[in-house]
Amino acid sequence: MTTVVLLRHGRSTANTAGVLAGRSPGVLLDDAGREQAEAVAARLAGISLDALVSSPMERCQQTLVPLAAATGLPVRTEARLAEVDYGDWTGRALKDLGSEPLWRTVQAHPSAAVFPGGEGLAAVGVRAVAAIRDLVAELGPDAVVLVCSHGDVIKAVLADALGLHLDGFQRIVVAPASLSVVRYTPLRPFVERVNDSGELGSLRPPTPPEPSADPSTDSDSTGRSDPAGQDSAGISDAVPGGVTR
Repeated sequence: MTTVVLLRHGRSTANTAGVLAGRSPGVLLDDAGREQAEAVAARLAGISLDALVSSPMERCQQTLVPLAAATGLPVRTEARLAEVDYGDWTGRALKDLGSEPLWRTVQAHPSAAVFPGGEGLAAVGVRAVAAIRDLVAELGPDAVVLVCSHGDVIKAVLADALGLHLDGFQRIVVAPASLSVVRYTPLRPFVERVNDSGELGSLRPPTPPEPSADPSTDSDSTGRSDPAGQDSAGISDAVPGGVTR
């Protein structure tokens, strides 16, 4: 069995700013994200890794710096594990995206979602899964490889490993600096961990904001409170790019 450890990058400056970073250059880890990267290296100190593979995005490369230093392994860059090309959505505030017609497609029918000026989520799934499968074939049955990538990319890989249609991948949560583990056998993959961050505090939902004096400011035309973002996306909506906390 080849073991693939899927690591989402640590919390970034875009996560805290509430914007969809996509492939924007210069998006780095914030102070909490750097601490998360150090903590991941400490968590994995007892694991013998055979390879470190990363998305080209700076926030992923930065997340792997402590682990590379601890293991002495070089970081291999894999372009197919890059962030989703969100096209015209790149750099926009999450709170503004909920009013876009494409938002509901991203939520309910992501396999049909193609970002304007960017790529489709189905294409993301194809390239990401192919990259993982190629690594498995290359590294062999006894290897343990750590891959650092992005929320939607990891969710697509997990959906494939679970035998889940891409339209169900929004049911999966992958938080910053979380670990998910898939073991690949000749017959099928086995998913052993999903969104494991080693803490349980985030299981309690954040306290909702107090309603404002003007009810018109608390919901959009659909009656949802705040149409986008981690808490404002509506309780049943997923955040493009992955949760931010």
